[in-house]
Amino acid sequence: MPLQPPKSAWARDLDDFRELARTFCQKELAPHAERWAEQKQVDRELWNKAGEVGLLALSIPEEYGGGGGTFAHEAVLFEEQARAGDGAWGVTVHSGIVAHYLLHYASEEKKREWLPKFASGEMVGAIGMTEPGTGSDLQNIKTRAVRDGDHYVINGAKTFITNGALADLIVLAVKTDPEAGAAGVSLIAVETDTPGFRRGRVLNKVGLKGQDTAELFFDDVRVPVANLLGEKEGQGFIQMMQQLPQERLIIAVTAVAGMEAAIDQTIAYTKDRTAFGRPIFNFQNTKFKLAEMATEAAVARAFLDQCIERHLNGELDVMGAAMAKLWSTERVNKVIDECVQLHGGYGYMMEYPIARAWTDVRISRIFGGTSEIMKEIISRNL
Repeated sequence: MPLQPPKSAWARDLDDFRELARTFCQKELAPHAERWAEQKQVDRELWNKAGEVGLLALSIPEEYGGGGGTFAHEAVLFEEQARAGDGAWGVTVHSGIVAHYLLHYASEEKKREWLPKFASGEMVGAIGMTEPGTGSDLQNIKTRAVRDGDHYVINGAKTFITNGALADLIVLAVKTDPEAGAAGVSLIAVETDTPGFRRGRVLNKVGLKGQDTAELFFDDVRVPVANLLGEKEGQGFIQMMQQLPQERLIIAVTAVAGMEAAIDQTIAYTKDRTAFGRPIFNFQNTKFKLAEMATEAAVARAFLDQCIERHLNGELDVMGAAMAKLWSTERVNKVIDECVQLHGGYGYMMEYPIARAWTDVRISRIFGGTSEIMKEIISRNL
C-alpha cells in the first residue's frame, strides 16, 4: 500500500470538525424528522444547542463571536446535515447567508450587537426577498420603506421565508425609491419583536416539511435608520448580487451531499432486497443504473470542490456559482428519482429516507434562483 502524504493542519482541522458535525447531525437532527414535519418547524432549543457546541456562524470572525473558520467549515456542516437526511434546520440560511449580510454591510455597532447572538443561537436569522407577487424579479418588489426622521416605516408582505416562524431578525429587501428600479432597492434588518410585524401561516409544502417556511407581514413597522445595511440607500440589489454566489454554492453543496447519500442508501437497499432468488443489485439493470449515478455524483463532486476552492480564494464569479447550482440541482433530482425507482414500492413510502429526499430536493431547482434563471445568467456571460 503506497504511503499517504501527511495531512496539513488545515485538513486535520476539517476532519476533526466533520466528526463533530456528523455526531451532532446524527444525534440532534435525524431522530426528530417525523416530529418536526408534523409541527412544521424544528425545536427552538436546537439553535441554542448548536450554539453551545460551536456550530453556528462558523465563518464569522471570532471578534464578532463567530467560529473564525472559512466557508469550508460551513460546507462540512451542510454536507453532514444533508447526509443525515435533514431538510428542516435552516442553518444554511442563518449562518451561510444572513450572518454574512450582517458581516459585510451592517454598521460596526450592529455587527457587535447581532453577530454574537447569531453564533450563540440567541437570535435566529431569516432573509425576506420573495413576495406573493414577485419571485426572481427582485427589482420589482413592492414592500416599501419610507424615511421618517430617524426611522424607516415599512409596509408590505413576504412569502416562502425560511426560518420565518422562529426568526428573531430578518434581512428585508425593500423599496426605498419605488421609481428607481433596481437602484431603489435597499436592505434593512428588522427585529421581529418590533410592533407592526406579524407572522402569517407556516406553509404546507410538498417537501422540507419540517422547515418553518412562513408568510411575513409588515404594517407600519418602525425600524431605526441604523438598521439599514450599507452606507446609503439603494445598495440592496448590488448587495444581493454580491451574496447570491455563496447562497447558490451552498445549495450545490447540499445537492451533491444529498446525491451521494441517496446513492449509498440505494446500494445498501439493492444488496439487501431480493427478487427472483437473488439480490436486486445483481441484476444488470440495477448495476448499470448505479454505475451511471455514481459517475454523475463523482463528476458533480469534482466540480463542486473546484468551485469551493475558487470561493475560498475569492475567485468564484456569478457565472461559476450559477453553473454549480444548475448542474448539481438538476443532477440530484435525476439521480434521486432513479433511486426511488430502484427501491420499488418502498421508495414511495415516507418512512423510507429516499422518499423524503425525493420530495425535499425538488425545490432545489427553484429556490436561490430557478434553473431557468441560472441559464439566463450563464448565457449572459458567454
